[in-house]
Amino acid sequence: MSDVRKIATRESMGNALKELGAQHEDLIVFDADLAGATKTNIFQKAFPERHFDCGIAEANMTAAAAGAAAMGLVPFIATFAMFAAGRAFEQIRNSIGYPHLNVKIAATHGGISVGEDGASHQCCEDFAMMRAIPGMVVMSPSDDVEARAMVKAAYEYIGPVYMRFGRAAVPVFHQEEDYSFQIGKGEVLRDGTDVAVLANGLMVNEALLAAETLAAEGVSVQVINMATIKPLDEALVLKAAQRCGKVITCEEHSVIGGLGEAVCALLSEKCPTPVRRVGVNDEFGYSGPAGALLKQFGLSAEHLVQVAKELCGKE
Repeated sequence: MSDVRKIATRESMGNALKELGAQHEDLIVFDADLAGATKTNIFQKAFPERHFDCGIAEANMTAAAAGAAAMGLVPFIATFAMFAAGRAFEQIRNSIGYPHLNVKIAATHGGISVGEDGASHQCCEDFAMMRAIPGMVVMSPSDDVEARAMVKAAYEYIGPVYMRFGRAAVPVFHQEEDYSFQIGKGEVLRDGTDVAVLANGLMVNEALLAAETLAAEGVSVQVINMATIKPLDEALVLKAAQRCGKVITCEEHSVIGGLGEAVCALLSEKCPTPVRRVGVNDEFGYSGPAGALLKQFGLSAEHLVQVAKELCGKE
């Protein structure tokens, strides 16, 4: 697998902004003193007059972006997920969500894979907070190709959008020439009949690896990339549940309030189905290498294999 290309989706976001910036003069970028880490410095180098460093003042940055959107511009605001969703929540809710302004939130360094930065920076609550804001689109891409397409789709969408991008480099498995992205639509990456695995972010690749292992052991797995957490692709979730009869959700987020709960809420009302949620189990992370932490918290193909076997009675 060493020949598989890997790239961090935060870098994908920076590249997409630069490409969009060349096409759309109304696109501007705000950053909170983290342009090198969020990779908005890629846009900054190309369009310095349209990049604004607001300093370590995320609430002010968010309010400024709301004002820019009210003037007809299309602002992207970038900082770490902990500061975007956490520190600026009130401004996102009241200054962006309530008036339904056209602001795009590009949150980087989300989840346990932030690694050595530790629990204070490992935001595993952002999907839950952003899902609760009326009218907010919430998304998390799985690789470079999807991340760049997602940024472009966010620009074209009229309304507030929250996107989470990762710090760690992840395998690129989409083929750009035959890929298209649509907000609110899931993607079936592998068909199966025994259990459906719905994943987003870096967990999509782990789900694909787990499906290969399980296939060799006689378990047929349907893998769905659910990059849009809100609005959820309800039709696809229901179809998968009806086809397989068992569902696993997996996300680099708390099991509370994210993709898992969105899927469980839907299925409990419209198609009661056994579900197992794989994610961070109501606990804070801690400092350590990203790969080791992901395994420690069960965010790995190996753990998905174990969960699927238990759910399918194949232990």
